[in-house]
Amino acid sequence: MRIKLTSIAKLICIAATVFCINTTHAQNWDINLLKSINHNPPSSSLWKGVSSTAEPLSVGIPAGMFVIGLINKDSSLKSKSVEILLGITATVVATEALKIITNRQRPYQKYPFDVFPYDASENGKSFPSAHTSLSFATATSLSLIYKKWYITVPAFVWATSVGYSRLYLGEHYPSDVIVGAAVGVAGAYAGHWLNKKLFRRK
Repeated sequence: MRIKLTSIAKLICIAATVFCINTTHAQNWDINLLKSINHNPPSSSLWKGVSSTAEPLSVGIPAGMFVIGLINKDSSLKSKSVEILLGITATVVATEALKIITNRQRPYQKYPFDVFPYDASENGKSFPSAHTSLSFATATSLSLIYKKWYITVPAFVWATSVGYSRLYLGEHYPSDVIVGAAVGVAGAYAGHWLNKKLFRRK
């Protein structure tokens, strides 16, 4: 499947539009759904642990693959690791751009008496969820590379769990997580496309 970079730009525009619509109209569904998931206080160590895996795994998986590829002189494995890193890079750029454009407060900053955060020191912008976008970028990249259910299913279960954890811990709105997942998927496809263009052309 050919993936054009213009598709990524379109996704960013769509995500920004979703945000504008969501902030222009009442946010009842967003905050009400969050309140039904978030607990006072968010005490489960399981979801704290799941949330903390997003960055280490998203960086550690491709880095580990690259090191093993170097040791075994496996150019295919090194190429796969580069593809994941390209996808993650595209995801980070898109996520940070959306955060700057939308400038959305964290839910516990806007609703201090309704949302109970695990870590109120997280002062970064809320939309979209970076933890979610990173985990979905990693899961999607793995599914594009390996196409095996025993890799794809656990990868997406993990990514979805990270997204849920951000709600349980009161760090993001549901719309932050939904758009974060979409940005991560798009970033992975961008990395897949770039890897083919840059490293696989004969």
